[in-house]
Amino acid sequence: MTNSIIAAHNRREQDQKIWLGLRQAIAKSSGFQRWQQERDIDINGDLEKQVRRYLEETLETLAY
Repeated sequence: MTNSIIAAHNRREQDQKIWLGLRQAIAKSSGFQRWQQERDIDINGDLEKQVRRYLEETLETLAY
């Protein structure tokens, strides 16, 4: 592998680790948990999709 391919691979791995940690922190937050309750979202559902939806809605709200 060339150095640029290795570097890109390493960046993707690092980005994935950062996202996993961020996702876990968001899922533990009271704001996220309240958001789930307000929408009657299954807490055992797909956490990835839930966190992404939560972030999208939060950013939309902040944009106003």
